[in-house]
Amino acid sequence: MITISVLGLDQYVVGHYSKDNTENLAQLFECDEDDVSFYAPNAMMFHKGVEQTSWNTLVIIRAPEKYAAVESKVSEYLLKTIGEFSINVELEFAYFEEEHHYEKINDDYPRFIAEDNVVSTEEDPEYNGNDDDDDEGPDPRDHAELDPNDPNQIYLGNALENLDEKIAAKQAEKAKASIGAKPMKK
Repeated sequence: MITISVLGLDQYVVGHYSKDNTENLAQLFECDEDDVSFYAPNAMMFHKGVEQTSWNTLVIIRAPEKYAAVESKVSEYLLKTIGEFSINVELEFAYFEEEHHYEKINDDYPRFIAEDNVVSTEEDPEYNGNDDDDDEGPDPRDHAELDPNDPNQIYLGNALENLDEKIAAKQAEKAKASIGAKPMKK
C-alpha cells in the first residue's frame, strides 16, 4: 500500500536498498513489511540534457493519508540512507485516501516472491552447469530484449576485430596510390 518510487538511481541499487531497509521503513511507518514496496524503473534523470544518475535522485512516496503523521521520521531516514548512494536527494510525498486503493491477492500463491520461494536455475534439472560459453564473447542471443537486426541496437561483438589488418590495407592502398601520383604544378 506504500510505494516508494526511486528515480535517478540504478534499479539494482534500489533492489539492494529495498532488501536492507524495508524492515526499518515499515517500523517508521508503523505498518507491516508487506505494506512497503519499491518501484525502480529502468529510467534516468536528466537536467539540461545531462544524465544525473546517482547525482540527483528523486524519491516519490505514495501512501495513504494516515501515514502523513510519520512523514518527518520517514523523510529523515530516507534522506540519510539514500544519501549514501546519491549526491543530492529530493523527497516528494503523495498521499491518497485508502478508499481509492484496490487490490486482488491470489491466495493460491505466496503474497511476494522471496528468497525462500524463488526458483533458481542451479536447482533446475535441465540446467547444464558446464554450459559456459563466455570464451565466445558477447552474444546478443543471450539477451532476450536485444534484437541483433535492429540498426539502433548496441553492437555486442568485437568492434576492433581485424583492425590492424584493416589499417595495414589502407596504408598499403595509400602508398600504392602515392607512387602513381603525378607531382602538382604550381
